[in-house]
Amino acid sequence: MFVHIGGEYTILVDSVISLVNLETVQASSSDMNAFLKLQEDENILEYVSEEIPRSLILTDDRTYVSPLSVATILKRVQSGEISA
Repeated sequence: MFVHIGGEYTILVDSVISLVNLETVQASSSDMNAFLKLQEDENILEYVSEEIPRSLILTDDRTYVSPLSVATILKRVQSGEISA
């Protein structure tokens, strides 16, 4: 099953490792900045859209920066707003 995470991106629900609420992470967090830099250096960081990022979605093989909130993504999965 798949879930839409914003833009034209749909990902496999079973591949999701973690959802991070970027609204609660301090922009100056050196750990988060180092993590994002590492993901970018490994060419696995993908911005879903140019809108303000609200969540970080870690999957088996990529890291997505999404304008959707973690609550919205979870709601879509729990309500069945997913594609087969």
